[in-house]
Amino acid sequence: MTSMSTRLDHVVLWVADPVAAARFYEDAVGLEPIRVAEFTEGKVTFPSVRVNEETILDLAPHTAAKLMGMLPGSAGSAGHPVNHVCLSLPSSAFDALRARLQEHGVPVTDIGHDSFGARGEARRSFYFQDPDGNVFEARHYDE
Repeated sequence: MTSMSTRLDHVVLWVADPVAAARFYEDAVGLEPIRVAEFTEGKVTFPSVRVNEETILDLAPHTAAKLMGMLPGSAGSAGHPVNHVCLSLPSSAFDALRARLQEHGVPVTDIGHDSFGARGEARRSFYFQDPDGNVFEARHYDE
C-alpha cells in the first residue's frame, strides 16, 4: 500500500451512552478506548475506540445530531442505520473475539464461510451487535 492509496480513517456510530459504548468495545471487543476521560470532562464531543493504527470508531451521542450541519439533512441522521461494519482479524484474534463476546453474553451468529470482502473470500465470519444495535461482522482470511 502506498502513501497515496485511500484508507478507511473512521466510522461514526450513534450511541446512547458513549462511555458505556467505549467500555463495551474495550471489554467485549478488545478495542482501545480513546478520549473517554476528555469526553467525561466535557473537553471533546465524543470518545472513540481504536481498530488499528489507521482506523477508529467514533462513538457519537445521539444528542450530537444537532451538530451535524455539514450536509443538508444530516442533522436528522442520529440513529440512521448502517447495514454493518466489518472487522478483519487474524484467525487467532477472530477466535478470541468470538469467545470474549460470548463471555460477555453478547449473542453471535453461527459461523459463515467463504463470504466475499475487500481481500477476496473470507474463510470464516460471524455477526454481533453492540448495545446500541450497531451490527458488526468479524471475519478472517487465510493467513
